Amino acid sequence: MTWDNDLLKELDEKKIIYAEKTVPEIYAALRHINGENYYILTSAYDTNGTSKLSYLKYLLITAYVISTLLIGFFSYYFMGQFLHPLEELNKEISEVTAHKLTTQIPVVESHDEISILATSFNTMIARLDDVFQSQKDFTASASHEIRTPITRMAFQLENLIKLQQHTPETLSSLKQIQQDVYQLSDLTNSLLLLTKFDKENIQTIYEEVRIDEVIFESFQTVEKSYPNLKMDFLISENTSENAFLTIKGVQSLLSIVFINLFKNAAIYSDNTEVDVLITEGSSDLIIDVTSRGNVISKEEQSKLFEAFTRGGNSQNISGSGLGLRIVKRILEYHGAEIIYSVPEEKINKFSLNFIK
Repeated sequence: MTWDNDLLKELDEKKIIYAEKTVPEIYAALRHINGENYYILTSAYDTNGTSKLSYLKYLLITAYVISTLLIGFFSYYFMGQFLHPLEELNKEISEVTAHKLTTQIPVVESHDEISILATSFNTMIARLDDVFQSQKDFTASASHEIRTPITRMAFQLENLIKLQQHTPETLSSLKQIQQDVYQLSDLTNSLLLLTKFDKENIQTIYEEVRIDEVIFESFQTVEKSYPNLKMDFLISENTSENAFLTIKGVQSLLSIVFINLFKNAAIYSDNTEVDVLITEGSSDLIIDVTSRGNVISKEEQSKLFEAFTRGGNSQNISGSGLGLRIVKRILEYHGAEIIYSVPEEKINKFSLNFIK
């Protein structure tokens, strides 16, 4: 090895120098033998120690990686086992809807937190079912009981109006009362209809329905009350010649949809005319019902299909505000949607989109 005076001076002071962090390692010593000073200077490479340190380093790294993976795996496994009852509970809860409140979540015979939570949830949905059923029964019973006296009132008014002994003022009042009775009858029928069907069980009575036949039958029904109403029926050029114009649904309910739309056209349009355009594609069937008259403002359009909501164009016109709500509900039962738009000035357009 090489040395310099600084190293020798340091050796004179310390007598022994050992530097293990240098490369190579150095060991130096000062010995006094027979009155003479001897400097012993050595250097070497600790290859064995270096290899052991490298091995230890890689061993620690490997052990860290493997232990991390094992901890992660076992944590995931045991957490999965621990959370499995919660996942099953969440699955059972997600299947409970407003029309399936009688569904009870299975409860394991134990006293852990999951069983307590499931028991509490079953108690809650049982109470909710009682409330929903009571409300439904009340509405149905009230509507049914009210229909009988209303029907008698309407029949007696019709017979009274046929008599020729009334002054013009009295006759006008009787006809106005008759219109109010008819409106009340429509309201009770609408409330009864809203409570009669459930979205889950209505699909069991689906059948193939020719939508064009439903449209014409509905128009004929409305035409009896509004003989001045005219309909322009068209099939779009984009519709294939082999189109069947059929959908899956309940014909009686679909008739109610178009009867309500045609009634609105007869009442609110300027020229008592309604245009119907059918466009059938490979995956959907679109029906546009258009009439000319005062349109719904943008502020009112967002609430157009809510119950007891009437637009600004219905002032001084009798109505219950339930017609479009019933239309939307029936279409939802058929997996369809209805959109109101104003494509041009004084043009009201309802687009019905059925998924085939």
